[in-house]
Amino acid sequence: MTVLVIAEHDHATLKPATLNTVTAGIACQSGDVHVLVAGANAAEAGKAASQVAGVAKVIVADSPSLAENLAENVAAQVLAIAKNYSHILFPATANGKNVAPRVAAKLDVAQISDITKVDSADTFERPIYAGNAIATVQSADPIKVITVRTTGFDAAAATGGSAAVENAEGVADSGKSSFVGREVTKSDRPELTAAKIIVSGGRALGSAEKFNEVMTPLADKLGAALGASRAAVDAGYAPNDWQVGQTGKIVAPQLYIAAGISGAIQHLAGMKDSKVIVAINKDEEAPIFSVADYGLVADLFTAVPELVKAL
Repeated sequence: MTVLVIAEHDHATLKPATLNTVTAGIACQSGDVHVLVAGANAAEAGKAASQVAGVAKVIVADSPSLAENLAENVAAQVLAIAKNYSHILFPATANGKNVAPRVAAKLDVAQISDITKVDSADTFERPIYAGNAIATVQSADPIKVITVRTTGFDAAAATGGSAAVENAEGVADSGKSSFVGREVTKSDRPELTAAKIIVSGGRALGSAEKFNEVMTPLADKLGAALGASRAAVDAGYAPNDWQVGQTGKIVAPQLYIAAGISGAIQHLAGMKDSKVIVAINKDEEAPIFSVADYGLVADLFTAVPELVKAL
């Protein structure tokens, strides 16, 4: 049978997570890969999906009820076509994790969460215990509902494909929930989960003022996104949406610079797949050095400004 990938999008463009999920779908070795774009006035997103390499067909479901990605409505849209597929893949994002469990429950199958590798059409690998162990999961369910940890898969090429685009009737509003409002943080920096360079600070910075004073110039120089450890976020040094880790955001940039972060298991689980990791910490026994490609044992209040000057 065929694989269905649920697109992450803003109705006009595809989010990068969709491309990684397509790669996972291709790896399922189960036939063609189709992409569902469920939204409102989402024709442009559907067009973008049709150009992704490896995609055979795009289904665009357009309805006002899908404008705000409410879980009940998106799940109903997926369920309307679910029986045609052997695998239904969601990016392991806030939206994907919101909808996938509902789809799995309605289909009466087990959800397979956060896969990082496809061994075969029915066997997958996923991290457990904050990434300290890898579980190999085999599923006999007729339809496999899966969330994909996007850092585990390369992104499919955004161009080069020529998939057919099919329009599907959008579902009616379920009436079970309603959209009230959204407060979006405005930033000129790259989105944390899509950034190629991330500069993160930890509790050692001591205050929000010091965090801004020391870390922001480095991020500006590198055109990087700003991240933080859970300890720094809990202490109020950085906003919640900067948190990197098991209970924050999972990232895998080309370059990850960790300053004043000791490297608790929770944090390492969120960034250890980064291509190059640079750690700055005055404690030479800090666990962060165990995963770092480059380690500098130094006071961050001296080292980071010197690095900014050198850049």
